[in-house]
Amino acid sequence: MIRYYRLLAAATVGLTTLAATLPEPKITTEQLTTRLSTAIQGLKTLRCNVRAQERIEGSYQQARTLMKISFSPYKVYMRNQKGIEVLYVTGQNNGDAWVYPNSFPYVTLSLDPKGAVMRKNQHHTTLDAGYGTIAEMLHGSSQRLDRSFEKTFRYAGDTTVQGHPAYVLRSDFPQFRYLSYKPARNESVSTISDKFGCGEYRILERNDLSPGAVVPAGKAVQVPNGYGRRIIICIDQKLFLPLVVQVTDDKGLFEKFEFSDVVPNQPIPAQEFTKDFNGYKL
Repeated sequence: MIRYYRLLAAATVGLTTLAATLPEPKITTEQLTTRLSTAIQGLKTLRCNVRAQERIEGSYQQARTLMKISFSPYKVYMRNQKGIEVLYVTGQNNGDAWVYPNSFPYVTLSLDPKGAVMRKNQHHTTLDAGYGTIAEMLHGSSQRLDRSFEKTFRYAGDTTVQGHPAYVLRSDFPQFRYLSYKPARNESVSTISDKFGCGEYRILERNDLSPGAVVPAGKAVQVPNGYGRRIIICIDQKLFLPLVVQVTDDKGLFEKFEFSDVVPNQPIPAQEFTKDFNGYKL
């Protein structure tokens, strides 16, 4: 009997040792998406640099942009590698953004952030700066007709981005395609994109529409049935904010965004969201 208890004790110690040496359980898809969404929704301020690559009418446009954002109310300042500056502050300038084009006639313009001039050669508006589009990919809008795309995201392992350990969140949606859609009543492109979770740009491009366009009742338009065929999001394991977002569709790479020097929720002085802040040319 004594020998039996000794064997049992030894076995217990062995199991305890084995358990201690086993790797910690990997994060689950649900935990990862929840923490990512919580981190995005919890942003009060954000500073970062963004390197963007976007397919525009069959060719790729690249930009490197310094970005400062304050949320609630929304304020954003951006300056790209060409010296173009944009400042948008909710409730100011009659809803327009201040834009310094850094080219002739070298004067600051007031432009509609949703208008054709500011939407030219870019997929997203100034009002979408930061991570808002990613949250919409994961959860869709309240208008979304079909939720099958959102269910495709899966935790796909770990990687390293810019020296930062990162989780990989991946979506594979091989059924990505364009559908014919006829609105029952007049609908804006924005409303249609919310229903299909595809973003506005490809609807505009595919149907030769201008930003802000309204599609008449009964007119057929071609609309993607999801945001992409494959999406890869690399998420900082400490901040739980994206470092890379890459979207592929039926034509190949659609867009890629790389975020660096990400500083969330550190106070940004109010003066940095004014035209006359030192160093701005606005």
